[in-house]
Amino acid sequence: MANTHTDREIVIKTDNVSIFYGAFQAVRNVFLDIPKNNVVSFIGPSGCGKSTLLRCYNRLNDLIPNAKVQGEITYRGTNLYDSKVDPVEVRRRIGMVFQQPNPFPKSIYDNVAFGLKIAGFTGNFDERVEQSLRKAALWEEVKDKLQQSGLSLSGGQQQRLCIARTIAVEPEVILMDEPCSALDPISTVQIENLIHELKDRFTIIIVTHNMQQAARVSDKTAFFNAEAGEGGSRFGYLVEYDDTRTIFGSPKEERTQEYISGRFG
Repeated sequence: MANTHTDREIVIKTDNVSIFYGAFQAVRNVFLDIPKNNVVSFIGPSGCGKSTLLRCYNRLNDLIPNAKVQGEITYRGTNLYDSKVDPVEVRRRIGMVFQQPNPFPKSIYDNVAFGLKIAGFTGNFDERVEQSLRKAALWEEVKDKLQQSGLSLSGGQQQRLCIARTIAVEPEVILMDEPCSALDPISTVQIENLIHELKDRFTIIIVTHNMQQAARVSDKTAFFNAEAGEGGSRFGYLVEYDDTRTIFGSPKEERTQEYISGRFG
């Protein structure tokens, strides 16, 4: 179903997108607009294509053999899959935070500075590293041990370090794929609070299996489901996309209501 929300500037537009791995269709006919400075949650049962679609927004699926995107994904009006578009530049503007914290086996400082060096940053490294760690709500905890390994931090701290590393290169959009699933409840609250703070500067798309988390952190929610196609293989599709309070309070689709109420999933 098409999304017609036009009240805010659209950063990413997903226009009739289907995603294939070889002959297998993983996602079918998605229409979805991502407004600027919103947090958008993707929810739905396993296998419904949430992460597959998320990874299309910064072309990480390019790294998977036989992956193919049909339809059009535009960022600021530019087709992300145009042959003239550099995937490396896409990933600088549209950053990614993964399910498992994945700091590099380097110092805390060098973790944050790494992307800056790759991008040819010529400004003040110390200043940018500190700014990024502050934005990630980690500076006060690590400012006296910047030369220690990023791997020495707790899981929650490592995830915030990865967020600092992502925002250091100043993307406009941050993709988060289950960013709290490997964390304890206290660390999860810290990441959720951080998401609230970051949306003033960034547009955030988060995949989560935690419906309470989606309700807490997001402005808009997209509910995906999966059903059997030809030959019994399952494909994901978008059921409903609306303001989060509508999705959780008065969804228009019966299937959304059933999922929200725990009747399946």
